[in-house]
Amino acid sequence: MTKRNKIIYWISTVWLASGMLSTGTLQLFKVKAEGAVAPPGVYGITHLGYPVYFLTILGVWKILGVVALLIPKFPFLKEWAYAGFFFAMSGAVFSHIASGDSMTENVPALLLLILTVISWYFRPADRRIISVNQYSHGPEFGPPKTATEKHGNHAAVGA
Repeated sequence: MTKRNKIIYWISTVWLASGMLSTGTLQLFKVKAEGAVAPPGVYGITHLGYPVYFLTILGVWKILGVVALLIPKFPFLKEWAYAGFFFAMSGAVFSHIASGDSMTENVPALLLLILTVISWYFRPADRRIISVNQYSHGPEFGPPKTATEKHGNHAAVGA
């Protein structure tokens, strides 16, 4: 991994983690936050038409997702955290659009969505899941074969 990619990864990940941790904490403690743009608390969630208990669910999962992203190892858990962040933030974007909010109210969710994608894309090799189907086991494990090659049905090939 190049130094440039490492810097991009850590800057985007720290910003993502701080954004998710701060909004998750506000949601967990059900802060009102009426004056904020796209408030993450009680006012914001009821404005979008969701029940207030949804804040507890979002807050807990965001905080756990931040922990999963920042601790070493556990690449499978990190993939789940990235997926959860992606679904939560894309859901927030579409919820703001569906409720008729202005684009400025979508900026915080869009920023966290973009940071999620950037952090995921630039994550180091030790934070990725290693694919079981890589073609590094020798020629006998090469690319997938066609149905006729798999079963030895050579009569169908020339017919």
